[in-house]
Order: sequence, then C-alpha cells, then structure tokens
Amino acid sequence: MLLIPAIDLKEGKCVRLRQGRMEDDTVFSDDPVAVARRWVEKGARRLHLVDLDGAFAGRPRNEAVIRDIVEAVPDVPVQVGGGIRDEDTVDAYIEAGVRYVIIGSKAVSEPHFVNDVCMAHPGHIIVGLDARDGRVAVNGWAKLSRFDAVDLAQKFERDGVEAIVYTDIARDGMMQGLNLEATTRLAEAINIPVIASGGVTDMGDIERLCGASGSGVIGTIIGRALYEGSLELSEAQQYVDDHCKTVDFGDL
Repeated sequence: MLLIPAIDLKEGKCVRLRQGRMEDDTVFSDDPVAVARRWVEKGARRLHLVDLDGAFAGRPRNEAVIRDIVEAVPDVPVQVGGGIRDEDTVDAYIEAGVRYVIIGSKAVSEPHFVNDVCMAHPGHIIVGLDARDGRVAVNGWAKLSRFDAVDLAQKFERDGVEAIVYTDIARDGMMQGLNLEATTRLAEAINIPVIASGGVTDMGDIERLCGASGSGVIGTIIGRALYEGSLELSEAQQYVDDHCKTVDFGDL
C-alpha cells in the first residue's frame, strides 16, 4: 500500500487548495525541494506532484521546480500531473526522469490522446479521473462532464494505462475523510490499480484504506493531513506495512 505525499505547486511554492479553487490556497513552503526531501526522509516511496498553474493554463508552468525535485530524490518514483496536454510535454517529463505522467482533462476531451501516449511510453502513463457523484470533472474541476467515471476507467484500461488516480473533488482538501466506497467500486470494475485521492484526514482513514487493499486500491495520495499534522507519514506507512494485504501489480 502506497502512501503518496502530494506536493502541489503554485508559482513555485508548495500549496494546498480546497476543492481545487486557486483562490483558496494555503502556502506551506517556499521550498518544494526541501518538502520533497522531508517526505522521503519520513518514508515516502513515491511522490505526487501537481503543477496547479499548468492545470489552469493548459501547459506546464512549474516544470523547473519539478525537474529540481526529481533530481533531488533520484531513488523515489515521481508522478506528475497538471497542464499535460500534448506529447511533447509527456516526452519532456519522461526524459527528465519523471516515472509516471498523469493525464487529466485531455484524457476526457480527446480520449485518443491516451492511446497515443501509452503506445509511445508504455508503463509510464496514468489517467487522473476527478469526479463528483460519479461524474467526471474537467478544466481544473470547473466543469462536470457527462461521462461516468467507471465507463471511462474501463476505456483507459483498454488503452493501456498503468493506473487510475481517482479523486473525489467534493472532499479534496476538506479533511472530511476518504470516499472509499466510490473508490473501491471503481477499482472492482477494472483490472488495473487505482490510487485514491481526496479527503484523507487521519489514521482512521488509513485503517479503512487497508480494509480495501485487496480490491485493487494500491494506495492513496495525501495532502493537507500531512501538512497540518493530523497524520504522521512514518507512523501511517508502518501501519500499512504491518496490516494491509499485498496485491502484485508489478512495478506499481
């Protein structure tokens, strides 16, 4: 079970948003590289980076900081999302040492793009599905689409993606607990792993997550709970190592 610290980047700083609203941000550090090193020291086995400016602009804006983080923690896989809308961006991130590139809005608006990048970079593409009440949101969560999250996940599995990151946008950054029911339902509908995101608050959520570890949910992205101290990463990682079932998904 992976517990993946989130490092959300806005104007080169490490921030957290509430429900994806750029105007509702909290700055936690002016030095994202130091933040990355701190999470690795506490036992993180993967990092989740989001270029928030890029997500809204439609093209990378914090790529220099992302490169610095990748270079600073060379032994820890990094997954990156936000503003990835063309193959050149995917190529550049993979060449920079990013292990997994997360395709978000582009996957919904132009589904063939996912197939193309999966063929170009097999084993390195993840799709991020952000949903409210089962419907997928796009454009920085500003708009709900007509697409069902499970239907899209099944399509992207056929395209060859490595995993799905599933975010409950109603809970992200709100410290209201993980929507494990919707996440598990998605995981049980596909054969590739699912990474939960949004709402993790404390050890209670980690314990509940372990209960779903045989369903195909291989981990969760954790943000505000780590930064505000309601969850301690090394303690939580030790708990999942001791209590969670293991499911073999290869390198993931």
